[in-house]
Amino acid sequence: MEKMHQAQSDFKAGRENTLPAGKLKIFFGYAAGVGKTYAMLEAAHQVKKEGVDVVAGYVEPHARSDTLALLDGLEILPCKEMDYRGIKLKEFDLDQALQRKPQLILVDELAHNNAPGCRHTKRYQDVEELLQAGINVYTTVNVQHLESLNDLVSSITGIAVNERIPDHVFDRANQVELVDIEPDELVKRLQMGKVYRERQAKQALQNFFTAENLAALREIAMRRTADQLNRTALQEGKRKSAKAGEHILICLSSAPSNAKVIRTAARMAEAFHSGFTALFVQTPETKELSGENLKRLRSNLHLAEQLGAQISTVYGIDPAVQIAEYARVSGVTKIVMGRINHKQNLITGKKSLADRLIDLTDLDVYIIPDHQPLYKKPLGKLRVPKARFTWKDTGIMLAAFLHCRIRLFSRWIQRIQHHNGLHFGGPYYCGLDKRPLLWRNCVAPYPRSPSPRKMEWLK
Repeated sequence: MEKMHQAQSDFKAGRENTLPAGKLKIFFGYAAGVGKTYAMLEAAHQVKKEGVDVVAGYVEPHARSDTLALLDGLEILPCKEMDYRGIKLKEFDLDQALQRKPQLILVDELAHNNAPGCRHTKRYQDVEELLQAGINVYTTVNVQHLESLNDLVSSITGIAVNERIPDHVFDRANQVELVDIEPDELVKRLQMGKVYRERQAKQALQNFFTAENLAALREIAMRRTADQLNRTALQEGKRKSAKAGEHILICLSSAPSNAKVIRTAARMAEAFHSGFTALFVQTPETKELSGENLKRLRSNLHLAEQLGAQISTVYGIDPAVQIAEYARVSGVTKIVMGRINHKQNLITGKKSLADRLIDLTDLDVYIIPDHQPLYKKPLGKLRVPKARFTWKDTGIMLAAFLHCRIRLFSRWIQRIQHHNGLHFGGPYYCGLDKRPLLWRNCVAPYPRSPSPRKMEWLK
């Protein structure tokens, strides 16, 4: 086993909560089996030799003999048994840990979802309470469990991870230790049954634990650890490597792709060390959201808050104008948006929101692609503007009406003429002497000329 990198960072300064008295160390890996729990137990034995009061609060019961052997010599806190639908579940006993109050407690699997009936729904919330009580914590987590990386990891592995932690929990750690081994060595350990049992190992090798997936996840984990180093440098005043003045803006919506946009913008903000704002434009249409659309909007709002975005709300009828104005007065430098995934109105030829923002601003606009199914954009009620007529409008309307009636009557007369073969309004040459007659004097069939006998009376 090889430890490639170690990164230390203080808690994020200036957060809304007071800094906890306890210190947090995270053993960070790119996949199960790299040795996070093993490294945590080794570190616990080391500090115990230095006289620190150490308790194993919860260690995942792995089927790995070398890992379980490291529990020997450590005080183990009994688990709390929870009855869930007839199944006995063992959970970390937070109350007993607070009562015991050691100097250092080990809590494995930071991203774990607690069973119903526990005080907190997430294990990271248990850890936060321990830190607030002044207890130092060692814990473990994999890269796929970070909220901002969820979409990226899912696109690589094809597997959605339900157990996730907010990035601020990871960023507030005093120390992050990257536990790393070569992907080929991890595959060998998996084949030897050191990670999962034989049946699970075969399924894992065919799905998650492919060489390509492991190499990609390893690179992501290293980059995320490097971000911790940059954060430390910034907090120490070494801002030469930071890109100053950046401010990233995303727009909150009920679109299915909005969560991916939020996570992407959060990663960009982390990389640029920039401000991050989530803007909600309230329009008459958004007031009428309901059902799944309203539920998605609230979920996206909560996600943006978790990832450290500042939430702002503006009101107006035209979202593009409101976004452009907010960006101008707030010093926004980049706008991150999702691909429009509903059909546009081809009759009106109305520009998309992204096109309008490009026209209205000189900012960088990033369009994030997604593979969500097409969805129907929620439409508001049809709003017919109130008609306001003046006498001038009435006169113009009557004049237009009369003009149309006259033209219609003229065309009607012309049709009758053509149908009956009659000629009105011009000279008609009657008889053999070809003397012209007006329509007022004569009506004759056309084109046959009248006989001389019938025209005698005209001479």
